[in-house]
Amino acid sequence: MAEIPESAISEKFLAGTGPGGQNVNKVATACQLRVNVYALGLDPDAYKRLKTLAGSRMTTDGELIILARRYRTQEGNRADARERLSALIDAALVRPERRIKTKPSKAAKARRVDSKKARSSVKAGRGRVRGID
Repeated sequence: MAEIPESAISEKFLAGTGPGGQNVNKVATACQLRVNVYALGLDPDAYKRLKTLAGSRMTTDGELIILARRYRTQEGNRADARERLSALIDAALVRPERRIKTKPSKAAKARRVDSKKARSSVKAGRGRVRGID
């Protein structure tokens, strides 16, 4: 799990939508978490992956905005937002495995061509039947 400095995070609570009835209109329970991505000290590759994963949640100023409003309480939404942030950063830190190019063997190519020829002859035999007269 990635270590996120508190100085990089700012929280704001707003009136959210979702469950809560009339209470949702009166109490600011939705949590908007803003994170300065530059303060996280990620390497350039991880930063690129984070930018891709975050999509529209990343601003041009390098701020990542996560809005959590799943729960009815501030504490629940705060925990949810921090958990989602941590999961996003962890996913960005995982380096994808490089794909190793492989070529089909000569035998595999020959099998492919043979099966194509066999299929072709089957289809060629499906033509209109002409009389032997």
